[in-house]
Amino acid sequence: MAFPKIRLTSILPAWQWLQDYNLPKFKSDFLSALIVIAMLVPQGMAYAMVAGLPPITGLYASILPMILYAVVGGSLTLSIGPVALISMMTFATLIPFFEIGSPTYIQSACLLALLVGIISFLLGIFRFGFLIRLISHPVIKSFIIASAVLIALSQVKYLLDVPLNSDNIIIFLQSLWEYLPLTNFRTFIFGILAILFLTVLPKFLNSALFASLAEKRSFIIKSLPLILIFLSLALVHFFSLESFGIKTVGEIPSGFPPLSMPFWSWDLVIKLLPGAFMIAMVSFVESISIAQATAFQQRSELNSNQELIALGLSNIGAGITSAFPVTGSLSRTVVNADAGAKTPMSGIFSSIFIVIVSLYFTRLFQELPLAILAATIIVSIWKLVDFRPFIKTWRYSKADGIAMWITFFGVLCLDISTGLIIGIVTTFILLLWRISRPHIAVIGLIQGTQHFRNISRHQVLTSLNLVSIRIDENLSFLNANALKEFVIAEISKNKMLNHVIINCSSISNIDLSALETLEDINDQLLKLKIKLHLSEVKGPVMDKLKCSQLLNELSGNIYLTHYQAVHDLEPKTYA
Repeated sequence: MAFPKIRLTSILPAWQWLQDYNLPKFKSDFLSALIVIAMLVPQGMAYAMVAGLPPITGLYASILPMILYAVVGGSLTLSIGPVALISMMTFATLIPFFEIGSPTYIQSACLLALLVGIISFLLGIFRFGFLIRLISHPVIKSFIIASAVLIALSQVKYLLDVPLNSDNIIIFLQSLWEYLPLTNFRTFIFGILAILFLTVLPKFLNSALFASLAEKRSFIIKSLPLILIFLSLALVHFFSLESFGIKTVGEIPSGFPPLSMPFWSWDLVIKLLPGAFMIAMVSFVESISIAQATAFQQRSELNSNQELIALGLSNIGAGITSAFPVTGSLSRTVVNADAGAKTPMSGIFSSIFIVIVSLYFTRLFQELPLAILAATIIVSIWKLVDFRPFIKTWRYSKADGIAMWITFFGVLCLDISTGLIIGIVTTFILLLWRISRPHIAVIGLIQGTQHFRNISRHQVLTSLNLVSIRIDENLSFLNANALKEFVIAEISKNKMLNHVIINCSSISNIDLSALETLEDINDQLLKLKIKLHLSEVKGPVMDKLKCSQLLNELSGNIYLTHYQAVHDLEPKTYA
């Protein structure tokens, strides 16, 4: 028995780019890693806060996962690590069961990452990469926009220094109404100044006044969050702002992330499994979308199943290093690519830099104000809140527009996971509704050609002796009756009818229910002395029809082309 040959590069894509790795690529990857680290340190700590975890776990989530993806992943520039959306989903999964910040909460976050990794890995091994197609792009866009709103709202409590609840917008508004009088205005002003620093200063730097800094301007703007962090650290340290009520991160443990399996039990696994599956699906969709965009620009191959395996191993790495679920980051990937990264080695360098920060520089961040991290999250995430896709989608497709709005309000008014499930279910319901109402047209011949078009759209030749019908959908139990009703309507309009021809050019599959409906149409037409004909039947459909009784019982013929059918049945009209 011969076993299929497995290429090493298909299992370890790193083998391919390591073979021709050279000094120029090393320099490009090293420099891009330095630029990415300026974003990664503040983002990692900030997104850990979004997940309800200690800031150090955000750094842990950026070490082993990036190394594993660099070895197994297919994208040359994808940056794996903590992201706002997955952090919010982590929080939403854990908060119903555990007290935020408790040891059980932290251990469960690690277990959640492990479960996400196992699910993703198994889906990749068993080649379930096609699952990305189960979630439509409009639903994903709406889900991301609504989640961005919730993530931004979840940080308002750090700006106001009050215990707001932000599970959904209704609870948030109720909580805001209750706690607004207790606002710490010093913290609020500090946070607002940070937001202005991150939003106004980039516009100022992009003005003509700084044209001389054109080459360095991009790097400076991307480094602003890190500059803000060090500036706020200096202010807190030298002016003792903690005594004025400015809350800080507090003690951050230093050292290499501990390698250990998170505590687990079957009861705990069952609790976390639904959330883990949702996170695995969303993280895969987000990661593969980013990876596909970069692969398209770099003209490199990308295998969705291999990406699932790589994402799975990255999350398993996060789970055993005291971190939480990770995925591809759009902002860091774009910066990584723009900074000149040539290979995934840039991710490995970023991981090494994070290790150095974790070992020696965590004490620097102990006086970091929580309001600063909150401002960093709000500014970075608010860029995703864009309602133009809703308008564009509604104009193009009302069904997709409805799915978008339902998903948006589901996420905002219920919770992240429930909103996404509602969006996916709505998409499928609308899809089934569309399939059950297929486009069916009577077609006629365009004079002087052998082409047939819809009689309601074109000037065409027709005959009272026959009617040509085209259905632009596969035939299934959902729409077969619609075809039958259409045929009944057409024969009721014309008492002189002798032939009905169904053009099958748009039909790629006929299920058993539809086959039985066709047999019934054939029998009913035969009683009226009207013959049923089929034209332009595709090979796979014909193969299935040969296994049925329809071909033996068909009152008419099967024609290779529709023109051949009408010319044979009505030569005077279609000569």
